[in-house]
Amino acid sequence: MTSTRTLAGTASACPVHHGYEPFDQDDPFPSYAALRAQEPVMFDERIGYWVVSRYDDIKAVFEDWETFSSENAQAPVRERGPQARQIMEEGGFTAYSGLSARVPPEHTRIRKVAAKAFTPRRFKVLEPEIRANVVRLIEAMLARPERRGDLVRDLAHDLPTITILTLIGADVDKIGTFKRWSDSRSAMTWGDLSDDEQVPHARNLVDYWAECRRLVAEAHETAPDSLVGDMVRMQAEGDPISDHEIASVCYSLLFAGHETTTTLISNALRVLLSHPEQWQCVVEDTGRIPAAVDEVLRYSPSIVGWRRRALRDTEIGGVAIPKGADILLLMGSANRDESRFEHGEAFDISRPNAREHLSFGFGIHYCLGNMLAKLQTRIALEEVARLAPGLRLADHADIHFGHNLSFRAPAAVPVTWED
Repeated sequence: MTSTRTLAGTASACPVHHGYEPFDQDDPFPSYAALRAQEPVMFDERIGYWVVSRYDDIKAVFEDWETFSSENAQAPVRERGPQARQIMEEGGFTAYSGLSARVPPEHTRIRKVAAKAFTPRRFKVLEPEIRANVVRLIEAMLARPERRGDLVRDLAHDLPTITILTLIGADVDKIGTFKRWSDSRSAMTWGDLSDDEQVPHARNLVDYWAECRRLVAEAHETAPDSLVGDMVRMQAEGDPISDHEIASVCYSLLFAGHETTTTLISNALRVLLSHPEQWQCVVEDTGRIPAAVDEVLRYSPSIVGWRRRALRDTEIGGVAIPKGADILLLMGSANRDESRFEHGEAFDISRPNAREHLSFGFGIHYCLGNMLAKLQTRIALEEVARLAPGLRLADHADIHFGHNLSFRAPAAVPVTWED
């Protein structure tokens, strides 16, 4: 009993999903393994996507942008309801992807400008502030007399948000507001919401987009020393980028720049603390942290699935894919594919090829902010190892992950420690 593999892309009368549940992120890895072994390219009629689970197939799709377009990467998984659409249209919501859903030549043009602003120099300037913020947040948690904390709430939630708001030139005092807007963007784009559930999120997205437009307009007047200010200056000097495109880059970075890093820091500490011997190795030798971060990115990435659309009749792994088909690439599965990673289901900070993970994508859309995400995670691990080497997961911690097609973010990482 197998699901269909016809060019029509329709599901069989009795589809088999091999345990895969598209929006359930608590522990998708057994179903990923089943997909790789039994049906590595599967049409899932529940979401209308061809689901791809093997490393070589996913990497090949990422590489071939001329066949597999990124145009649907930011499209809502569930169609927006009439009331949400009305709210967004009347509110002037015209935001578009900064880069991830754009295609050449537009993508090439905008990325070239953004890359000149998103430089290691800016990250280096931010590093002392990042470290100071990490220390402040950890010390505040450790000062609690009950000796219990939550690494999401107490560290990972605020740190990347402060960093990206500073980088963009937005108001750092609005952490809660930007987090709320980002939650709405995630829910509206990758969530499984009813029409009524979409309404408050639609209002948040209108406000979010208005703030991005305001930041660009303000940068024209004040010329701030920020990433938005840099792009506005480059525009004035002749670089081909519009205000709407700068605002769209801002719209994307204010989400991706902290949402995925919050999850990376949370997962790095969660996974390391759940492997005490490897955590102890990191405590004793912080020089091993960069390799540990790459292994976390492989083993438990922030983004487990990303989307593409076939622009012509084609094949993936020998399976016929029709023109116009939507495709879900399970990087979280590819990263554990034993054809690429020996003992791929095991966490091992000594793994020699961990950096071959696909968690930042591959090809022309490789994540522009990967260095900043790694920098913040490295600093967080260094300071936790120094200030709280005896940190451990709380007994019987029941860690759950958000209901989402693409992002695997723990709701909480409860921890405890001794005096």
